[in-house]
Amino acid sequence: MVVVIAVSVYCYWRKSQQAEREYEKIKSQLEGLEESVRDRCKKEFTDLMIEMEDQTNDVHEAGIPVLDYKTYTDRVFFLPSKDGDKDVMITGKLDIPEPRRPVVEQALYQFSNLLNSKSFLINFIHTLENQREFSARAKVYFASLLTVALHGKLEYYTDIMHTLFLELLEQYVVAKNPKLMLRRSETVVERMLSNWMSICLYQYLKDSAGEPLYKLFKAIKHQVEKGPVDAVQKKAKYTLNDTGLLGDDVEYAPLTVSVIVQDEGVDAIPVKVLNCDTISQVKEKIIDQVYRGQPCSCWPRPDSVVLEWRPGSTAQILSDLDLTSQREGRWKRVNTLMHYNVRDGATLILSKVGVSQQPEDSQQDLPGERHALLEEENRVWHLVRPTDEVDEGKSKRGSVKEKERTKAITEIYLTRLLSVKGTLQQFVDNFFQSVLAPGHAVPPAVKYFFDFLDEQAEKHNIQDEDTIHIWKTNSLPLRFWVNILKNPHFIFDVHVHEVVDASLSVIAQTFMDACTRTEHKLSRDSPSNKLLYAKEISTYKKMVEDYYKGIRQMVQVSDQDMNTHLAEISRAHTDSLNTLVALHQLYQYTQKYYDEIINALEEDPAAQKMQLAFRLQQIAAALENKVTDL
Repeated sequence: MVVVIAVSVYCYWRKSQQAEREYEKIKSQLEGLEESVRDRCKKEFTDLMIEMEDQTNDVHEAGIPVLDYKTYTDRVFFLPSKDGDKDVMITGKLDIPEPRRPVVEQALYQFSNLLNSKSFLINFIHTLENQREFSARAKVYFASLLTVALHGKLEYYTDIMHTLFLELLEQYVVAKNPKLMLRRSETVVERMLSNWMSICLYQYLKDSAGEPLYKLFKAIKHQVEKGPVDAVQKKAKYTLNDTGLLGDDVEYAPLTVSVIVQDEGVDAIPVKVLNCDTISQVKEKIIDQVYRGQPCSCWPRPDSVVLEWRPGSTAQILSDLDLTSQREGRWKRVNTLMHYNVRDGATLILSKVGVSQQPEDSQQDLPGERHALLEEENRVWHLVRPTDEVDEGKSKRGSVKEKERTKAITEIYLTRLLSVKGTLQQFVDNFFQSVLAPGHAVPPAVKYFFDFLDEQAEKHNIQDEDTIHIWKTNSLPLRFWVNILKNPHFIFDVHVHEVVDASLSVIAQTFMDACTRTEHKLSRDSPSNKLLYAKEISTYKKMVEDYYKGIRQMVQVSDQDMNTHLAEISRAHTDSLNTLVALHQLYQYTQKYYDEIINALEEDPAAQKMQLAFRLQQIAAALENKVTDL
């Protein structure tokens, strides 16, 4: 028996030693690869800084394009909903017949008063959460509606959030798994917390963290656009994301074209493009340069402008697809500047779309809906043609020699990813420091809520530092910062392309890894993003630890100070929000679960005393025709 245990211990020890040796070996290989691309990174970084200088000047002159508070909250709260930017909370359009409007509005204001009764609201939320068909998505949406409806009294909203949060914590403590709290947004209160952080950190984003985040976004965009981007496959030569990496080497050359904007009376504007760019990609780069002094939301769409080239006496309209497009069997290749033989220094004319200017078989705006319009036999490709079924069969029977090349190819790709990572490193570090450096002014909401978590841990005798760390991580970095990092268009007036989004996702994942205390042992099967930032992750982890420690040592934010801060936010922004629409949408839940809510109110002694069920019945009577009228 002793021999068996000894052998088992020895085998385990040997396996651990082998894993440790492999970890050190991989780490050493990665450092070697980074060293090999370091000089190239320095040059690329210098070039990037020079090329971004103009844009940095734009930032100082025009300011960072931070969205106004209403647009910001609309996007954070409602853009991810199933209706997206057509959500009624974003459009603000309620189709209420004019004769009914005064009655409906009066009833909704009465409903607002009812929501401001804590007894009613807690009963309302509990009743909804007890309904099996009240899905996680519905809880998220309901919480966002509630945030807008109660925005005028954020102190009260915070009190409701605290009450619900204490109930949630109690459930996890009783179940003996407090670490799992705030892991997801599966309850109304978890989404309320996300929204609360978003509200309280808007000014901090605008004043402090916004600039490094915006510069990081612009640096990624600029770096991605320096190399070929496959418009159909959404893959790029320069990226941080291995799944979004353009594997094949594509021949290309940079061009500078002179662009004249018709009817605007401005001088020709030089624009840098690539000869392998599709016409839509060229349009986007031109629009980006020509209109860069204006908000992105005011720019013309690529499919609303025509690009014309006049190589001689005749003019030629350039399109993604037209009668000249190259065909190979059932495949049709998207036109590029190279296809039209547009050379360096060429003059292009940008004008608004006119009916007479639409060429036959021209189909603008390559991404999105147009794919559905293409017939099956007209499959399109840009830089790399997807493998045909016949080729796929051959590929699966690929030779041993091909398989042997895989390892070398992977290393080449990793080197390319490391090169992009090295070029962008300073921008990534600047953003992380702006968010996590204790020297920066910590928003009062963060100190207030972190202290609240510490108090609750002490109250419930939770001494495990990992649990408290997880709570803080789930309430701020993962709930707020990762969301903003992955969605810069939530805070800035920008358009985020898929290829830029792919790189932002890698940085967001690195940020998430930095916030965990779990050690990630590297192996050959580790995801590329963990390999990419293997050297930096320990530094980032220490930044997070120091940030949490720094906050704990700060002077406490009193309830009075926090309430004053919240009241200021309410005063400054509530009038701009679609409060009436939010109340109308919230009432739909009251109508759907009317009997259950009335029963809950009638069984609650506090609600009985205030006649809350009767008040709801009066509101329902005033609104009973509302839905049929819409």
